[in-house]
Amino acid sequence: MRSWIAGILFLFMSAIAIRADQIILKNGDRLTGSITKSDGKTLVIKTDYAGDVTVKFDAIQDMFSAGELHVELDGKTAQGPISTKGDDVIVATKTAGTVEAPRSSITTVRNQAEQSAYEKALHPRWGEGWSGGINLGFAVTRGNSETKNLNVAFTAVRKGFQDKLGLYANSIFATNDLPGATPHTTANSIGGGTRYDRDIHHRLFGFVNADFFYDELQSLDLRSIIGGGLGWHAVKRETSTLDLLSGANYTHESYSQPFHPEISDAKTRSLAAATLGDEFMQKIGAGTVIRQSLYFYPDLSNTGEYRGTFNFGTVTRINKWLGWQNSFGDVYVSAPPEGKKKNDLMLSTGLSFSFTR
Repeated sequence: MRSWIAGILFLFMSAIAIRADQIILKNGDRLTGSITKSDGKTLVIKTDYAGDVTVKFDAIQDMFSAGELHVELDGKTAQGPISTKGDDVIVATKTAGTVEAPRSSITTVRNQAEQSAYEKALHPRWGEGWSGGINLGFAVTRGNSETKNLNVAFTAVRKGFQDKLGLYANSIFATNDLPGATPHTTANSIGGGTRYDRDIHHRLFGFVNADFFYDELQSLDLRSIIGGGLGWHAVKRETSTLDLLSGANYTHESYSQPFHPEISDAKTRSLAAATLGDEFMQKIGAGTVIRQSLYFYPDLSNTGEYRGTFNFGTVTRINKWLGWQNSFGDVYVSAPPEGKKKNDLMLSTGLSFSFTR
């Protein structure tokens, strides 16, 4: 009776093993589960006992899948269960029969879920693929000092397979509420804009951008910057990116007071400028992200004059949707209206609320 039960259990466990994907490593270890994806360098298999396990592709001796996988072999695509024979991989397709190719020709492997996500990334709808966050900071003092400070920032990025759309907006407002304090408003600036990138090559991309700024204390009613150019993905990794940008822009500025009242009452100006900049992102561990951007706009109409912006920020995750943010910004204008300073520095800290759609 016991041997009969043991035989049934053996057959049952064997049936489970047959229905599962298996990877046999060159050191003799065996992993059983569900093959998720591979980029030809590493392979991910989801196991019941250890979750997702990533192994180096060249450490695999043999692999077998019970279900269908989508396999790209040097530009060719095959779909079906896979197995290996020596240095070759065999894909048992339903329509083209057995496809056999060198294992070294594998560029990607995806299960159905990963394939669906990949196809969705190629042609996402406008409401899909977004991620970003809202940063909020507020401070108030009463007693010997009476101040208020509010800063709000919003970012959103929608990534496709070959393009990226980014939106941003930020605002900082502060007052000194002591009787007779001058100025009463100590900060009141608003900025926002968008940039669209489109990959031309693996490293090269083109971009167009539009940015808008308002700063009460600099008497700036509106600065509009419309531009475009080329960029280079100097670093393009999951945990670190560095983009270098170069192009040109058209800028129109409107102020509430004349630039040079002793000469004219002109309050607006338009100019052509170059665009030079970089954007950097670094993930530290599983919880902190550092971002930095630097843009330099030399005036092509009046050489010697220029503008620049620098931003540096960190977000440390507290949980899935909440984090703590710190940001520093500097906006420099070489030729502001008379009596206005060239630099505007902004430092803020507070909570960050993230979202993904």
